[in-house]
Amino acid sequence: MTGIGLIWKKTTLWIAGFVVLLLLASCGYNDLRFPEEVDMSQMHHGAANGSHESQEHEGHVISGPGASAAAVSCTELKEAQPAAGEQVRSFALTAAKTNMTLDNGKQTEAWTFNGTTPGPELRVQEGERVRVTLTNQDIDKGVTIHWHGVILPCSQDGVAGVTQDAVWPGEQFTYEFIARHPGTYWYHSHQQSSEQAGKGLIGRLIVEPKQQAFKYDRDYAVTLQLLNEKWKLTNGHTDGVQLDAAPGETVRLRLINAYSEVQWIGVAGAEFQVISMDGQDLNGPGMLREQWIPIGGGQRYDVLFTMPASGQVKVYSKEHKAWNIRLGSGPTPEALSKDAPDFDFTNYGTPLDDGISSEMKFDRVYDLKLGILDINGKKFHEIPPILVKEGEWIKIRFKHTFGGPHPMHLHGHVFKILTKNGKPLTGSPIYADSVLLFSGEEYEVAFQADNPGLWMEHCHNLGHAANGMTMMVNYEGLTTPYRVGTKSGNLPD
Repeated sequence: MTGIGLIWKKTTLWIAGFVVLLLLASCGYNDLRFPEEVDMSQMHHGAANGSHESQEHEGHVISGPGASAAAVSCTELKEAQPAAGEQVRSFALTAAKTNMTLDNGKQTEAWTFNGTTPGPELRVQEGERVRVTLTNQDIDKGVTIHWHGVILPCSQDGVAGVTQDAVWPGEQFTYEFIARHPGTYWYHSHQQSSEQAGKGLIGRLIVEPKQQAFKYDRDYAVTLQLLNEKWKLTNGHTDGVQLDAAPGETVRLRLINAYSEVQWIGVAGAEFQVISMDGQDLNGPGMLREQWIPIGGGQRYDVLFTMPASGQVKVYSKEHKAWNIRLGSGPTPEALSKDAPDFDFTNYGTPLDDGISSEMKFDRVYDLKLGILDINGKKFHEIPPILVKEGEWIKIRFKHTFGGPHPMHLHGHVFKILTKNGKPLTGSPIYADSVLLFSGEEYEVAFQADNPGLWMEHCHNLGHAANGMTMMVNYEGLTTPYRVGTKSGNLPD
């Protein structure tokens, strides 16, 4: 008993110390979190120079081929004007405080788009021009819309203080971009994101392909969210959602984790394939059964399965029963064992040589060490940006040193995941806008700097981002007229 008591005491002290550390880490950075004014395009001035590609470094490399381009404002980077007769898909979204009655009869105040959370599902076709007019009715802290995972011009990225000012009550802002890449995406406010997404300012954006790479009879998209830190909603429902599907039909189910924590999702009642991650199709995905899929905050996984001759298929959370999707009718399938293996994308699918590997020549290499709430021991605008030049190939080494899971998300680009813990991936190439790291893990990712702008790189556990885990990827010569801080009221976390 004495030994057990000693272990319990040590465990309690460790937990208490960890909580104190978190509180200190959070409270000690209020001045950084809410500075008076910061120009996010100029953070590299005065920062220590990094070294060339062949050496490890934590800062940036400002030397490189050619000279810096003449200064260009992010606001100038827009889509070309529509061609004569070009179809434009127009939508209107109004952000407002809404007293909602949930389907369990409980009432809660939410911040909504068009009176609902999630907001309206926007479905468009690959190649279509999308125009969305945002109106802020009464969100007094201001609001924006970030199109999560969508490759678009810098001026349309919806980051307060970087690509635009927050939209204040009574104001409007119109976003316009071409949906060039089919896939599963979502949208959320990027003004005080951790608060505003949690209060309900989220929605789905689905870009349907011109030609299907996979055949299916039904196409559903489902958002999993935590509203007001209390209500676990599946497409707005408090006890899961029921979807129609007949025996023998093939279903594409698009899963969007709009919650900050990892969701472990299982498929019961049918074999399945993971056909897409973060909107990017996988090559030659094989059949799976009884595996848990870890979906990090902000990530999207599309699964494909055929309904059995009788009975339901259930797709559900390992840890939270309210997050579940039931398809078809009849008996409920047997649940997965909680000890079932985890899905491992590093050896899943069929290899395809695209010429991008960890051994190729990179123009710049960055090392990002992830702590509890910091990157390379720094937070917010103290973190030197990743500085790039158009056309360069960039490699980032993520190393998770301590703390909870970190889904690291890059705006404006898709990267290829090259290695995990030093080992190259052996299955399908994995292209994504986020990579989920657990403590002790290391990943190398690569992207080409082919979309000039000022782009955020941050943890999409939005609580982590709000407490320091957010930095920038800045193209040389790009500027912005907007400022982050209390003076402007732009607080993008």
